[in-house]
Amino acid sequence: MSAGRSARRRLFAWTATLRWKAAFFIVVMCCFLAALLGVLVHVLVGRQTADQAREAALVELNSVVEAYVDGEPLGRNAAVNPSDLPPALRKMAQRGERGTQLGRHGDRQVMWAVAPADGTALAIRQDYTQRAAVLQGLDRAIIGSAAVAIFLTLLVGLYAASGVTRRLHRTAQVARRISNGDLDARVDDPRGLRPGYARDEPAAVAAALDAMAASLQTKLNSEQRFTADVAHELRTPLTGLHAAAELLPPGRPTEMVQERVRAMRRLTEDLLEISRLDAEVERADLDVHPLGPLAERAVRATGLAAEVRVVRDIRVETDQRRLERVLGNLVGNAHKHGRPPVTVTVDGPVITVRDHGDGYPEELLAHGPQRFRSRPGSGKQAGHGLGLTIAIGQARVLGTTLRFSNAPDGGAVAELTVAPDEATAQH
Repeated sequence: MSAGRSARRRLFAWTATLRWKAAFFIVVMCCFLAALLGVLVHVLVGRQTADQAREAALVELNSVVEAYVDGEPLGRNAAVNPSDLPPALRKMAQRGERGTQLGRHGDRQVMWAVAPADGTALAIRQDYTQRAAVLQGLDRAIIGSAAVAIFLTLLVGLYAASGVTRRLHRTAQVARRISNGDLDARVDDPRGLRPGYARDEPAAVAAALDAMAASLQTKLNSEQRFTADVAHELRTPLTGLHAAAELLPPGRPTEMVQERVRAMRRLTEDLLEISRLDAEVERADLDVHPLGPLAERAVRATGLAAEVRVVRDIRVETDQRRLERVLGNLVGNAHKHGRPPVTVTVDGPVITVRDHGDGYPEELLAHGPQRFRSRPGSGKQAGHGLGLTIAIGQARVLGTTLRFSNAPDGGAVAELTVAPDEATAQH
Protein backbone atom coordinates (compact mmCIF):
# COMPACT_ATOMS: atom_id res chain seq x y z
CA MET A 1 0.00 0.00 0.00
CA SER A 2 2.77 2.43 0.95
CA ALA A 3 4.65 1.60 -2.27
CA GLY A 4 1.53 2.48 -4.29
CA ARG A 5 1.13 5.80 -2.47
CA SER A 6 4.81 6.56 -3.04
CA ALA A 7 4.45 5.83 -6.75
CA ARG A 8 1.38 8.10 -6.97
CA ARG A 9 3.22 10.88 -5.15
CA ARG A 10 6.11 10.57 -7.61
CA LEU A 11 3.64 10.65 -10.51
CA PHE A 12 1.88 13.72 -9.12
CA ALA A 13 5.23 15.46 -8.55
CA TRP A 14 6.18 14.78 -12.17
CA THR A 15 2.85 16.04 -13.51
CA ALA A 16 3.19 19.23 -11.44
CA THR A 17 6.07 20.52 -13.57
CA LEU A 18 5.46 23.42 -15.93
CA ARG A 19 6.86 21.40 -18.85
CA TRP A 20 4.30 18.63 -18.34
CA LYS A 21 1.46 21.10 -17.90
CA ALA A 22 2.43 22.90 -21.10
CA ALA A 23 2.56 19.58 -23.00
CA PHE A 24 -0.82 18.53 -21.59
CA PHE A 25 -2.40 21.88 -22.48
CA ILE A 26 -0.98 21.80 -26.02
CA VAL A 27 -2.18 18.24 -26.64
CA VAL A 28 -5.67 18.91 -25.26
CA MET A 29 -6.12 22.13 -27.24
CA CYS A 30 -4.75 20.60 -30.45
CA CYS A 31 -7.03 17.58 -30.08
CA PHE A 32 -10.02 19.83 -29.45
CA LEU A 33 -9.29 22.03 -32.46
CA ALA A 34 -8.52 19.03 -34.69
CA ALA A 35 -11.75 17.32 -33.65
CA LEU A 36 -13.78 20.49 -34.18
CA LEU A 37 -12.29 21.19 -37.62
CA GLY A 38 -12.50 17.53 -38.59
CA VAL A 39 -16.19 17.34 -37.70
CA LEU A 40 -16.94 20.56 -39.58
CA VAL A 41 -15.08 19.41 -42.71
CA HIS A 42 -16.70 15.96 -42.53
CA VAL A 43 -20.19 17.41 -42.16
CA LEU A 44 -19.75 19.97 -44.93
CA VAL A 45 -18.13 17.57 -47.40
CA GLY A 46 -20.59 14.81 -46.52
CA ARG A 47 -23.52 17.15 -47.03
CA GLN A 48 -22.12 18.40 -50.34
CA THR A 49 -21.49 14.85 -51.53
CA ALA A 50 -25.01 13.76 -50.57
CA ASP A 51 -26.55 16.78 -52.32
CA GLN A 52 -24.64 15.97 -55.50
CA ALA A 53 -25.82 12.35 -55.30
CA ARG A 54 -29.44 13.52 -54.77
CA GLU A 55 -29.31 15.83 -57.76
CA ALA A 56 -27.91 13.05 -59.94
CA ALA A 57 -30.55 10.62 -58.63
CA LEU A 58 -33.39 13.09 -59.34
CA VAL A 59 -32.10 13.69 -62.88
CA GLU A 60 -32.06 9.94 -63.54
CA LEU A 61 -35.48 9.64 -61.87
CA ASN A 62 -36.94 12.11 -64.37
CA SER A 63 -35.64 9.99 -67.23
CA VAL A 64 -37.07 6.82 -65.69
CA VAL A 65 -40.48 8.49 -65.17
CA GLU A 66 -40.57 9.51 -68.83
CA ALA A 67 -39.65 5.97 -69.88
CA TYR A 68 -42.36 4.56 -67.57
CA VAL A 69 -44.97 6.88 -69.09
CA ASP A 70 -43.86 5.96 -72.62
CA GLY A 71 -43.91 2.27 -71.76
CA GLU A 72 -40.22 1.82 -72.36
CA PRO A 73 -37.94 -0.46 -70.33
CA LEU A 74 -36.97 1.09 -66.99
CA GLY A 75 -33.39 -0.15 -66.76
CA ARG A 76 -31.69 -2.40 -64.22
CA ASN A 77 -31.39 0.33 -61.51
CA ALA A 78 -35.12 1.20 -61.62
CA ALA A 79 -38.10 -0.74 -60.32
CA VAL A 80 -41.71 -0.32 -59.38
CA ASN A 81 -42.30 -0.67 -55.64
CA PRO A 82 -39.02 -2.56 -54.87
CA SER A 83 -39.04 -4.64 -51.72
CA ASP A 84 -35.99 -2.97 -50.10
CA LEU A 85 -37.23 0.59 -50.65
CA PRO A 86 -36.99 2.63 -47.39
CA PRO A 87 -40.45 2.94 -45.77
CA ALA A 88 -40.23 6.74 -45.60
CA LEU A 89 -39.81 6.97 -49.39
CA ARG A 90 -42.66 4.50 -49.93
CA LYS A 91 -45.01 6.70 -47.88
CA MET A 92 -43.90 9.80 -49.81
CA ALA A 93 -44.75 8.11 -53.11
CA GLN A 94 -48.15 7.10 -51.75
CA ARG A 95 -48.75 10.76 -50.85
CA GLY A 96 -47.84 11.73 -54.43
CA GLU A 97 -44.48 13.28 -53.52
CA ARG A 98 -40.97 12.82 -54.79
CA GLY A 99 -37.97 12.31 -52.50
CA THR A 100 -34.48 10.92 -52.01
CA GLN A 101 -32.79 9.08 -49.17
CA LEU A 102 -29.55 7.23 -48.45
CA GLY A 103 -30.14 3.57 -47.89
CA ARG A 104 -28.85 0.13 -48.68
CA HIS A 105 -29.38 -2.36 -51.46
CA GLY A 106 -27.99 -5.69 -50.50
CA ASP A 107 -24.50 -5.06 -49.08
CA ARG A 108 -24.01 -1.74 -50.87
CA GLN A 109 -24.85 1.82 -49.88
CA VAL A 110 -27.09 3.53 -52.45
CA MET A 111 -28.99 6.76 -52.98
CA TRP A 112 -32.71 6.09 -53.49
CA ALA A 113 -35.02 8.40 -55.45
CA VAL A 114 -38.76 7.81 -55.66
CA ALA A 115 -41.72 9.24 -57.58
CA PRO A 116 -45.45 8.34 -57.56
CA ALA A 117 -46.64 6.14 -60.45
CA ASP A 118 -50.26 4.89 -60.71
CA GLY A 119 -50.67 4.81 -56.93
CA THR A 120 -47.45 3.01 -56.37
CA ALA A 121 -43.75 3.93 -56.04
CA LEU A 122 -41.41 4.21 -58.97
CA ALA A 123 -37.86 4.09 -57.54
CA ILE A 124 -34.34 4.25 -58.84
CA ARG A 125 -31.08 3.64 -56.97
CA GLN A 126 -27.59 4.96 -57.60
CA ASP A 127 -24.46 3.37 -56.19
CA TYR A 128 -23.09 5.51 -53.33
CA THR A 129 -20.17 3.23 -52.44
CA GLN A 130 -17.53 5.23 -54.29
CA ARG A 131 -18.72 8.50 -52.80
CA ALA A 132 -18.73 6.96 -49.29
CA ALA A 133 -15.19 5.64 -49.88
CA VAL A 134 -14.04 9.14 -50.86
CA LEU A 135 -15.59 10.51 -47.66
CA GLN A 136 -13.86 7.82 -45.57
CA GLY A 137 -10.55 8.65 -47.26
CA LEU A 138 -11.11 12.28 -46.37
CA ASP A 139 -11.72 11.28 -42.74
CA ARG A 140 -8.47 9.31 -42.67
CA ALA A 141 -6.61 12.23 -44.21
CA ILE A 142 -8.05 14.58 -41.58
CA ILE A 143 -7.05 12.24 -38.75
CA GLY A 144 -3.55 11.71 -40.15
CA SER A 145 -2.92 15.39 -40.79
CA ALA A 146 -4.29 16.26 -37.34
CA ALA A 147 -1.95 13.75 -35.69
CA VAL A 148 1.05 15.17 -37.57
CA ALA A 149 -0.01 18.73 -36.69
CA ILE A 150 -0.42 17.81 -33.01
CA PHE A 151 2.99 16.15 -32.94
CA LEU A 152 4.74 19.09 -34.60
CA THR A 153 2.91 21.61 -32.42
CA LEU A 154 3.82 19.60 -29.32
CA LEU A 155 7.51 19.58 -30.30
CA VAL A 156 7.51 23.32 -30.93
CA GLY A 157 5.57 24.00 -27.74
CA LEU A 158 7.84 21.83 -25.62
CA TYR A 159 10.90 23.50 -27.10
CA ALA A 160 9.47 26.91 -26.26
CA ALA A 161 8.41 25.78 -22.77
CA SER A 162 11.82 24.18 -22.18
CA GLY A 163 13.50 27.55 -22.64
CA VAL A 164 11.30 29.02 -19.92
CA THR A 165 11.64 26.05 -17.57
CA ARG A 166 15.44 25.96 -17.98
CA ARG A 167 15.65 29.60 -16.97
CA LEU A 168 13.33 28.98 -14.01
CA HIS A 169 15.41 25.96 -12.93
CA ARG A 170 18.56 28.06 -13.11
CA THR A 171 16.88 30.72 -10.99
CA ALA A 172 15.89 28.05 -8.45
CA GLN A 173 19.45 26.68 -8.36
CA VAL A 174 20.87 30.13 -7.74
CA ALA A 175 18.28 30.70 -4.99
CA ARG A 176 19.39 27.45 -3.31
CA ARG A 177 23.05 28.52 -3.57
CA ILE A 178 22.19 31.84 -1.94
CA SER A 179 20.28 30.07 0.85
CA ASN A 180 23.37 27.89 1.42
CA GLY A 181 25.52 30.97 1.92
CA ASP A 182 26.88 31.68 -1.57
CA LEU A 183 25.94 35.36 -1.72
CA ASP A 184 28.01 35.89 -4.88
CA ALA A 185 25.67 33.68 -6.90
CA ARG A 186 23.64 35.51 -9.55
CA VAL A 187 21.24 34.40 -12.27
CA ASP A 188 22.34 37.08 -14.78
CA ASP A 189 19.45 36.36 -17.14
CA PRO A 190 20.29 37.89 -20.58
CA ARG A 191 16.78 39.30 -20.95
CA GLY A 192 17.16 41.10 -17.65
CA LEU A 193 20.64 42.47 -18.40
CA ARG A 194 19.69 44.21 -21.67
CA PRO A 195 17.90 47.49 -20.96
CA GLY A 196 16.22 47.67 -24.36
CA TYR A 197 15.20 44.00 -24.40
CA ALA A 198 11.63 43.00 -23.58
CA ARG A 199 11.43 41.25 -20.20
CA ASP A 200 9.29 38.20 -19.66
CA GLU A 201 8.23 36.72 -16.31
CA PRO A 202 11.34 34.49 -15.79
CA ALA A 203 13.58 37.49 -16.47
CA ALA A 204 11.62 39.57 -13.95
CA VAL A 205 11.95 36.81 -11.32
CA ALA A 206 15.68 36.46 -12.03
CA ALA A 207 16.23 40.22 -11.81
CA ALA A 208 14.32 40.39 -8.52
CA LEU A 209 16.38 37.50 -7.11
CA ASP A 210 19.66 39.12 -8.18
CA ALA A 211 18.60 42.42 -6.63
CA MET A 212 17.62 40.66 -3.41
CA ALA A 213 20.94 38.78 -3.28
CA ALA A 214 22.91 41.97 -3.89
CA SER A 215 21.00 43.83 -1.18
CA LEU A 216 21.40 40.92 1.24
CA GLN A 217 25.11 40.67 0.49
CA THR A 218 25.57 44.41 1.06
CA LYS A 219 23.77 44.27 4.40
CA LEU A 220 25.66 41.18 5.58
CA ASN A 221 29.00 42.66 4.54
CA SER A 222 28.10 45.82 6.42
CA GLU A 223 27.20 43.80 9.52
CA GLN A 224 30.40 41.77 9.25
CA ARG A 225 32.51 44.93 8.96
CA PHE A 226 30.67 46.46 11.89
CA THR A 227 31.22 43.34 14.03
CA ALA A 228 34.90 43.18 13.08
CA ASP A 229 35.40 46.91 13.72
CA VAL A 230 33.68 46.77 17.10
CA ALA A 231 35.64 43.69 18.18
CA HIS A 232 38.88 45.22 16.97
CA GLU A 233 38.22 48.53 18.75
CA LEU A 234 37.37 46.67 21.97
CA ARG A 235 40.71 44.87 22.06
CA THR A 236 42.70 47.93 23.06
CA PRO A 237 40.56 49.04 26.05
CA LEU A 238 40.16 45.42 27.14
CA THR A 239 43.92 44.96 27.10
CA GLY A 240 44.28 48.01 29.31
CA LEU A 241 41.45 46.84 31.52
CA HIS A 242 43.10 43.44 31.87
CA ALA A 243 46.39 45.04 32.86
CA ALA A 244 44.62 47.26 35.37
CA ALA A 245 42.75 44.30 36.86
CA GLU A 246 46.04 42.51 37.45
CA LEU A 247 47.15 45.44 39.66
CA LEU A 248 44.12 45.26 41.94
CA PRO A 249 44.67 43.93 45.47
CA PRO A 250 43.87 40.25 46.00
CA GLY A 251 40.34 39.40 47.00
CA ARG A 252 37.01 38.14 45.78
CA PRO A 253 36.02 41.42 44.04
CA THR A 254 39.31 41.39 42.13
CA GLU A 255 38.73 37.79 41.03
CA MET A 256 35.26 38.67 39.81
CA VAL A 257 36.59 41.63 37.80
CA GLN A 258 39.39 39.57 36.30
CA GLU A 259 36.97 36.77 35.41
CA ARG A 260 34.65 39.20 33.64
CA VAL A 261 37.56 40.81 31.80
CA ARG A 262 38.75 37.40 30.60
CA ALA A 263 35.21 36.58 29.45
CA MET A 264 35.06 39.85 27.53
CA ARG A 265 38.41 39.18 25.89
CA ARG A 266 37.29 35.67 24.85
CA LEU A 267 34.07 37.09 23.44
CA THR A 268 36.00 39.73 21.49
CA GLU A 269 38.40 37.15 20.05
CA ASP A 270 35.47 34.92 19.11
CA LEU A 271 33.76 37.81 17.32
CA LEU A 272 36.94 38.59 15.39
CA GLU A 273 37.29 34.95 14.40
CA ILE A 274 33.67 34.74 13.27
CA SER A 275 34.05 37.91 11.21
CA ARG A 276 37.06 36.39 9.43
CA LEU A 277 35.17 33.15 8.83
CA ASP A 278 32.16 35.05 7.46
CA ALA A 279 34.42 37.01 5.14
CA GLU A 280 35.84 33.68 3.86
CA VAL A 281 39.41 34.97 4.08
CA GLU A 282 40.62 32.05 6.20
CA ARG A 283 42.75 29.40 4.46
CA ALA A 284 43.75 26.03 5.88
CA ASP A 285 47.46 25.16 6.28
CA LEU A 286 47.21 21.47 5.45
CA ASP A 287 49.65 18.84 6.59
CA VAL A 288 49.53 15.11 7.35
CA HIS A 289 48.94 14.16 11.00
CA PRO A 290 47.94 10.99 12.89
CA LEU A 291 44.38 11.64 14.00
CA GLY A 292 44.45 9.84 17.38
CA PRO A 293 47.34 11.81 18.97
CA LEU A 294 45.99 15.03 17.46
CA ALA A 295 42.62 14.48 19.17
CA GLU A 296 44.35 13.69 22.49
CA ARG A 297 46.37 16.94 22.31
CA ALA A 298 43.23 18.92 21.51
CA VAL A 299 41.40 17.50 24.54
CA ARG A 300 44.37 18.10 26.87
CA ALA A 301 44.60 21.72 25.66
CA THR A 302 41.05 22.39 26.89
CA GLY A 303 41.93 21.42 30.47
CA LEU A 304 38.57 19.66 30.71
CA ALA A 305 37.92 16.05 31.64
CA ALA A 306 37.14 13.92 28.60
CA GLU A 307 37.91 10.31 27.73
CA VAL A 308 39.61 9.80 24.36
CA ARG A 309 39.01 6.43 22.71
CA VAL A 310 41.00 5.55 19.61
CA VAL A 311 39.18 2.67 17.90
CA ARG A 312 41.05 2.98 14.60
CA ASP A 313 43.75 5.56 14.01
CA ILE A 314 44.62 6.87 10.55
CA ARG A 315 46.69 9.68 9.08
CA VAL A 316 44.70 12.65 7.84
CA GLU A 317 45.50 15.76 5.85
CA THR A 318 44.32 18.71 7.90
CA ASP A 319 45.24 21.96 9.63
CA GLN A 320 46.26 20.97 13.16
CA ARG A 321 45.46 24.32 14.76
CA ARG A 322 42.01 24.59 13.22
CA LEU A 323 41.11 20.97 13.97
CA GLU A 324 42.16 21.42 17.59
CA ARG A 325 40.01 24.55 17.69
CA VAL A 326 36.98 22.61 16.45
CA LEU A 327 37.48 19.74 18.91
CA GLY A 328 38.16 22.15 21.78
CA ASN A 329 34.93 24.02 21.12
CA LEU A 330 32.96 20.76 20.89
CA VAL A 331 34.40 19.45 24.17
CA GLY A 332 33.86 22.84 25.85
CA ASN A 333 30.25 22.93 24.64
CA ALA A 334 29.69 19.38 25.94
CA HIS A 335 30.89 20.38 29.42
CA LYS A 336 29.05 23.69 29.37
CA HIS A 337 25.64 22.48 28.24
CA GLY A 338 25.76 18.71 28.80
CA ARG A 339 26.69 16.37 31.63
CA PRO A 340 29.69 14.08 32.10
CA PRO A 341 31.08 11.74 31.13
CA VAL A 342 32.28 13.34 27.89
CA THR A 343 33.87 10.92 25.43
CA VAL A 344 35.87 11.62 22.27
CA THR A 345 35.99 8.62 19.94
CA VAL A 346 38.34 8.35 16.94
CA ASP A 347 37.23 5.69 14.46
CA GLY A 348 39.08 6.11 11.18
CA PRO A 349 38.39 9.56 9.72
CA VAL A 350 35.40 10.10 12.06
CA ILE A 351 35.73 11.86 15.42
CA THR A 352 32.67 11.71 17.71
CA VAL A 353 32.23 13.97 20.73
CA ARG A 354 29.42 12.90 23.05
CA ASP A 355 28.09 13.99 26.41
CA HIS A 356 25.31 12.51 28.53
CA GLY A 357 23.11 15.56 29.04
CA ASP A 358 19.75 16.53 27.59
CA GLY A 359 21.04 16.64 24.01
CA TYR A 360 20.92 19.39 21.42
CA PRO A 361 17.71 21.42 21.15
CA GLU A 362 15.45 20.71 18.21
CA GLU A 363 16.03 24.18 16.77
CA LEU A 364 19.78 23.54 16.54
CA LEU A 365 19.27 20.16 14.89
CA ALA A 366 16.88 21.70 12.36
CA HIS A 367 18.69 24.94 11.52
CA GLY A 368 22.23 24.56 12.86
CA PRO A 369 23.99 26.67 15.52
CA GLN A 370 22.85 30.30 15.76
CA ARG A 371 25.16 32.93 17.21
CA PHE A 372 23.94 34.62 20.40
CA ARG A 373 21.18 32.04 20.67
CA SER A 374 21.91 29.28 23.12
CA ARG A 375 19.46 27.34 25.26
CA PRO A 376 20.33 27.51 28.95
CA GLY A 377 20.57 24.09 30.47
CA SER A 378 19.47 23.14 33.96
CA GLY A 379 21.87 24.97 36.20
CA LYS A 380 24.12 25.71 33.21
CA GLN A 381 25.37 29.01 31.88
CA ALA A 382 23.45 30.16 28.82
CA GLY A 383 26.49 31.18 26.76
CA HIS A 384 26.50 33.07 23.48
CA GLY A 385 26.22 30.22 20.98
CA LEU A 386 29.53 31.21 19.38
CA GLY A 387 31.47 28.02 20.12
CA LEU A 388 29.50 25.77 17.77
CA THR A 389 29.25 28.58 15.20
CA ILE A 390 33.05 28.83 15.13
CA ALA A 391 33.33 25.02 14.99
CA ILE A 392 31.04 24.96 11.93
CA GLY A 393 33.02 27.75 10.26
CA GLN A 394 36.44 26.16 10.91
CA ALA A 395 35.14 22.78 9.74
CA ARG A 396 34.05 24.46 6.50
CA VAL A 397 37.55 25.94 6.06
CA LEU A 398 39.04 22.47 6.59
CA GLY A 399 36.65 20.92 4.08
CA THR A 400 35.30 18.55 6.71
CA THR A 401 31.74 17.61 7.63
CA LEU A 402 30.32 18.41 11.07
CA ARG A 403 26.94 16.91 11.99
CA PHE A 404 24.90 17.25 15.18
CA SER A 405 22.48 14.66 16.55
CA ASN A 406 21.13 13.21 19.78
CA ALA A 407 21.93 9.71 21.02
CA PRO A 408 18.93 7.38 21.43
CA ASP A 409 19.77 6.84 25.12
CA GLY A 410 20.34 10.54 25.77
CA GLY A 411 23.16 12.97 25.19
CA ALA A 412 24.40 15.26 22.43
CA VAL A 413 26.54 13.79 19.64
CA ALA A 414 28.80 15.83 17.34
CA GLU A 415 30.35 13.86 14.47
CA LEU A 416 33.33 15.33 12.59
CA THR A 417 34.46 13.57 9.40
CA VAL A 418 38.04 14.44 8.38
CA ALA A 419 39.49 13.85 4.93
CA PRO A 420 42.08 11.00 5.13
CA ASP A 421 45.55 11.30 3.68
CA GLU A 422 45.58 10.23 0.01
CA ALA A 423 48.27 7.60 0.62
CA THR A 424 46.23 6.16 3.49
CA ALA A 425 43.05 6.19 1.45
CA GLN A 426 44.71 4.40 -1.48
CA HIS A 427 46.17 1.80 0.86
